[in-house]
Amino acid sequence: MPKLVKCGLIQTRMACAADEPLPIIRESNIARTVGFIEQAAREGVQILCMQEIFTGPYFCAEQNPRWFDAVEAIPDGPTTQLMCELARQYRMVIVVPLYEEDTTGVYYNTAAVVDADGRYLGKYRKNHIPHCAPGFWEKFYFRPGNLGYPVFDTAYARIGVYICYDRHFPEGARALGLAGAEIVFNPSATVAGLSEYLWKLEQPAHAVANAYFVGAINRVGTEAPWNIGEFYGQSYFCNPRGQMLATASRDRSELVTAELDLDQIREVRNVWAFYRDRRPDSYGALVAP
Repeated sequence: MPKLVKCGLIQTRMACAADEPLPIIRESNIARTVGFIEQAAREGVQILCMQEIFTGPYFCAEQNPRWFDAVEAIPDGPTTQLMCELARQYRMVIVVPLYEEDTTGVYYNTAAVVDADGRYLGKYRKNHIPHCAPGFWEKFYFRPGNLGYPVFDTAYARIGVYICYDRHFPEGARALGLAGAEIVFNPSATVAGLSEYLWKLEQPAHAVANAYFVGAINRVGTEAPWNIGEFYGQSYFCNPRGQMLATASRDRSELVTAELDLDQIREVRNVWAFYRDRRPDSYGALVAP
């Protein structure tokens, strides 16, 4: 029998205006997300991920100290604790992208991973931090990740996380494959124009090169302070052959699901022996200063 795992991605638009008090923004977005988590549970989803820093807007379009107050601790903060309760209740693995406070003034773009029994397994911190015009002032808010490329053994699959801009860098995608990831989730906030043509190119390429499944998650709609473009949704799953399994709409808040046959990983790796034929002894220039 194939080893099937039902996975889900939540893409949503902002639940309230970005100029509301930060506690209201957080509560509104979490409430909307919890509704989708409940839907996912009814549909039998076993592993679920939502978009990058899902508790608020993509605030990196401006450099405003106001957004430092959006941070919270992982795993002891309220959102991670809530997700631990929901994971336990629904026997669901949940990937939780948040704006993390390590210590005062030291903040990361992070995703916590919670197992199906409600245990916090660990976190991934976004390694590649963009700082470029127009509107990506992320180094103002985030330190580069310092936890490497961990892979988490969950109740249903070995999963890794790569966050948004990370997807432009094949090195970390390879590291996740070498560490044994079967599914890699990429929670994002990506907008029309600048890199939309890469959205369905790069990550299926990672899936092929590393023979694992990818779940790519995006936002939808327009929101302040990002006032120069539209988040184009189209969250999707692709398989180790780079084929699309399920794709969300461009403009609606929704849950997209797919059944992933993990046995396909072995099948593909036995056909395309990329791991056997790697030549790490010849790749020194890739890590030269």
